[in-house]
Amino acid sequence: MATAAASRMLVLLLIQLNILFHLSDSAIALAQPQHSSSRERHQPALVQSTCNSTSFYDLCIAALAADPSSTTADVPGLCAIAVSAAAANATGTASFLSNASDAAATPDADRALLRTCAGKYAAARDALLAARASLAEQDYDYAFVHVSAAAEYPAVCRTLFRRQQRTSRAAAYPPELAKREEALRRLCTITLDIISLVQTQE
Repeated sequence: MATAAASRMLVLLLIQLNILFHLSDSAIALAQPQHSSSRERHQPALVQSTCNSTSFYDLCIAALAADPSSTTADVPGLCAIAVSAAAANATGTASFLSNASDAAATPDADRALLRTCAGKYAAARDALLAARASLAEQDYDYAFVHVSAAAEYPAVCRTLFRRQQRTSRAAAYPPELAKREEALRRLCTITLDIISLVQTQE
């Protein structure tokens, strides 16, 4: 009973913080399938053709359209926009987790775990910023490596949550955090797809 109560408390806390800091609207909503033909019709042909080469077309359109510079960008420029979208996701989630770990209502058993997860998302952000720098230097191989690494950090957080749940009855992996993890994974996948496209055009 205590474990279930702690789990519910953590989930409710994460939801409240999410609303308070407005961090999920762009990061998580982007990860949901979008079917707006109006949005698609207003995108430049290059954005549409670039997103056609990715694994998540609707999310790609949404992420690129959020940056006004996408209307005049070339494919490498669109790739940089995708990296920035992924980095923004990682930054928001790191802040979200840091705030959750410091909140008074967070069970003591979960504080260290949330701080560790915040560090993983911060590392993902740093890897994506390194990828953006590599893209600016047209070093696409290194950019690919950095983005691939960024996509793996959230999985470590999920593994740690599940391991601690088995050993110390900590709260279950929160659904809110699972959504954020999936959002970042998809954004990284889109970025990797666009990097591959750029490499084929060299």
